[in-house]
Amino acid sequence: MARKLRFLRDQMSKAGLSLPAGSAREADFNLDDLEIKLGELEAELVEINANSEKLQRSYNELVEYKLVLQKAGEFFHSAQRSAEAQQREYASNQSGEESLETPLLLDQETVTDPSKQVKLGFISGLVPRDKSMAFERIIFRATRGNVFVRQAVVEETVIDPVSGEKVEKNVFVAFFSGERAKNKILKICEAFGANRYPFTEDLSKQVQTIAEVSGRLLELKTTIDAGLLHRGNLLQSIGEQFEQWNLLVRKEKSIYHTLNMLSFDVTKKCLVAEGWSPIFAAKQIQDALQRATHDSNSQVGAILRVLHTREAPPTYFRTNKVTSAFQEIVDAYGVAKYQEANPGVFTIVTFPFLFAVMFGDWGHGICLLVTTLYLIIRERKYSSQKLGDIMEMTFGGRYVILLMSLFSIYTGLIYNEFFSVPFELFGRSAYACRDASCSEATTVGLIKVRDTYPFGVDPAWHGTRSELPFLNSLKMKMSILLGVAQMNLGVILSFCNAKFFRNSINIWCQFVPEMIFLNGLFGYLSVLIVIKWWTGSQADLYHVMIYMFLGPTGDLGENQLFPGQKTAQIVLLLLALIAVPWMLIPKPFLLKMQHDRHHGHSYTPLQDTEESLLVETNQDSHGHEEFEFSEIFVHQLIHTIEFVLGAVSNTASYLRLWALSLAHSELSSVFYEKVLLLAWGFNNVIILIVGIIVFIFATVGVLLVMETLSAFLHALRLHWVEFQNKFYEGDGYKFYPFSFALLDEEED
Repeated sequence: MARKLRFLRDQMSKAGLSLPAGSAREADFNLDDLEIKLGELEAELVEINANSEKLQRSYNELVEYKLVLQKAGEFFHSAQRSAEAQQREYASNQSGEESLETPLLLDQETVTDPSKQVKLGFISGLVPRDKSMAFERIIFRATRGNVFVRQAVVEETVIDPVSGEKVEKNVFVAFFSGERAKNKILKICEAFGANRYPFTEDLSKQVQTIAEVSGRLLELKTTIDAGLLHRGNLLQSIGEQFEQWNLLVRKEKSIYHTLNMLSFDVTKKCLVAEGWSPIFAAKQIQDALQRATHDSNSQVGAILRVLHTREAPPTYFRTNKVTSAFQEIVDAYGVAKYQEANPGVFTIVTFPFLFAVMFGDWGHGICLLVTTLYLIIRERKYSSQKLGDIMEMTFGGRYVILLMSLFSIYTGLIYNEFFSVPFELFGRSAYACRDASCSEATTVGLIKVRDTYPFGVDPAWHGTRSELPFLNSLKMKMSILLGVAQMNLGVILSFCNAKFFRNSINIWCQFVPEMIFLNGLFGYLSVLIVIKWWTGSQADLYHVMIYMFLGPTGDLGENQLFPGQKTAQIVLLLLALIAVPWMLIPKPFLLKMQHDRHHGHSYTPLQDTEESLLVETNQDSHGHEEFEFSEIFVHQLIHTIEFVLGAVSNTASYLRLWALSLAHSELSSVFYEKVLLLAWGFNNVIILIVGIIVFIFATVGVLLVMETLSAFLHALRLHWVEFQNKFYEGDGYKFYPFSFALLDEEED
């Protein structure tokens, strides 16, 4: 039935009919009736197509025949006129009158001696124009020049009766003498795909034949049009119900596909299905089975039992249209293990926020917001349409882009940038010129005359010589703070996983040393940054961190930020050094002791299980009996090296927040100053209009498309690599429930 429906769809697409839009309703007829109906429709369409092909071929042949009659008739008319002219000329020279015969090829010798006249045979037809020269040349060579070929170009293209394609052709007439020449010409015609048609020399018969062919063409045209109308009406009626039929067949097909996965029980009298279901859906499944038993008037009800197995269950997160895109971002890295902490919950906030740190401009954020709101307002229309790859991806992530744009407006207000232009939105600047000579912001002489600007960066910084060093310092330190905070969140989530799975070894031999190492170095750096901001100290944090390793006992001098700093640094450095072997050595030995203690008793017999699951679990237990200490130790060594080096490289990786924010700000400033303001300075309307157009295209193309994509990819990397590798295993598999709503559009 699916094959028949595909055949009907192909026929409708060939006829140029589009399926009616809208969701398909449930069909109001059963499958058996549909099978009979589809069979009848297929047979009828096949018969209509076969008849139509025969009629169309006959029609095309008659069109070609008519062309041959017309064009070849012209050859004979011209030959007739030429012969009559020669005969009159000869008769004027000869006094006697003789009966007039008009052979096609007439020379002086044949005219003077009628006994030497030869009746030539001829073959007429059509040959493809691109083969016409080769056709004539081959005939000439094959017959040693004893054949006379005349050709006439057919102006309009004709449909070839055999191939059904439009071809440019020439009408030909080949005159020959003898059967051998005729046979050679016939074979050459077959080789070149030349269609031959009968032709008579008699002029009256030619006129009569043309009239007959024209009459038959009109009849065939009427018959073909009637057939096409009937076929179109039939396909139109099929199209009105096609989606209903297709939905019914796809549902039935998916049901049989699922039934094929069921197995017989030992008595061969009932089917057994083993599968997974969410705990919250157990009552719904029970109700559905009871309803099915009642609706089918079954005497035996379905039995639902909960099986206990050690097989890892699939992972299922309930999402909505807002959170599903964020969950897809996480699942693209790897599906969470069953009951593992889901980073998707935190990604909903951290992903758009880290994007916005790199894309901080509230003007660009408003542009993104307007675009996203347009997609959200029209989501009912777009969700029922087939979109292109890029548009479908953008529409699917519309709520991700919505939050990204909102956070971008927030960070843009903090950076005080609107297309790189600052505004005094939250009050006047805290800085003013010391005297009248301080006329430009680029000169020295700004002093603080008011309270600190209440929210974000003071607009007075924009355009000053110290703007770039100030913003670089601010954004670099902010990137480190955000990175250390997010990495700490990842390590804390590893503790939540270990606590949930009651894995005390991971808590004491992984979580604790990781927290000590990460915060002993980079947590301490974050504290120094906050203290420096708080106290306004001029300490060089590069010097502090470098000499914390190279010379921990040396004097800090002017780089001291708080009392007892040297002692604190020595303690933190020792703790960080102790944390490395703490991560590496105890865990493999504790796992070996745990395995030796429980060897042979690691699996308890399953209760109330079916035989198939029991066998599967036994196989699973045998597969895990072997304990390779060397493998465990190497794995832990890799993990330790990865974490220690990763703590450094990942912290440095968060500096991309600063780099991309700087790049975005500078690009925006260049487009504003070097395009818009430059065009404004010419005092020319045309240059101004061109400048505005260039500014709009540069802003949209570079800043709103390329920079958005760039910041998105960098935020994605920070989540996948720097955040999720601290706790997320991602080696689970998705829960795919049987659902009619999840049926694919395309047939398998």
